[in-house]
Amino acid sequence: MTSQNSRLGPKLRLGVNIDHVATIRNARGGSYPDPLRAAKMAAAAGADGITAHLREDRRHITDTDITRLCDEIDLPLNLEIAATDEMLDIALRHKPHTACIVPEKREERTTEGGLDVVGGFDKLKPFVTQLSDAGIRVSLFIEPDVAALDASKALGAPVVELHTGAYCDATDIAEQEREFERITTAAAHAQAIGLECHAGHGLTFDSAKPVAAIASIMELNIGHFLVGEAIFIGFEAAIQKMRALMNEARPS
Repeated sequence: MTSQNSRLGPKLRLGVNIDHVATIRNARGGSYPDPLRAAKMAAAAGADGITAHLREDRRHITDTDITRLCDEIDLPLNLEIAATDEMLDIALRHKPHTACIVPEKREERTTEGGLDVVGGFDKLKPFVTQLSDAGIRVSLFIEPDVAALDASKALGAPVVELHTGAYCDATDIAEQEREFERITTAAAHAQAIGLECHAGHGLTFDSAKPVAAIASIMELNIGHFLVGEAIFIGFEAAIQKMRALMNEARPS
């Protein structure tokens, strides 16, 4: 599968999500494996940024992890948070490079779908404004949908991240192609209305390459797959392989 939008363009950035390094640590307790070490390894392997999701129940990344990441890594930190007063206070205190607002349900295993920016517009507007006024770049994790993109623009967020889960989870070629078309259409619309477009969720070596070829997407955020693949080939090797596939899909 290739994109009709594929062309020479700016270098596609790779954000590495280290949440599930913390998941492994927390399964047994203690301090190993260390997410900060993973972030530093990701930087050495070619990552352009680090993503960490501070969930309300602290099931993987903790407040201490966020403090250490802010203090000790040189790459931009993309802090994923729910739109709650607690998370707003934490973001304003730490001032990460980016705050990505995501939907969150305590019972979910992972983020299920994109943020309802249309139905939640009035709640999200002051949240986006306060983060932006503090100099924090705001990203909204949304479905690849034109109405969601228009609402994100109206909210004042400069960045959107398209949820690629439905594409990655598609069980047949026709369904996968439909979902991929939704992503390409959304990415083109984001560019047309002046939004920086990222993509992520469920991406693997196989599914990431077609998305990487979409020239209007500027960044991929990938975590669970890379941490899982590290069991077999090592963390740095997994990131380096992903970086190479992205470079092949998007020559710069």
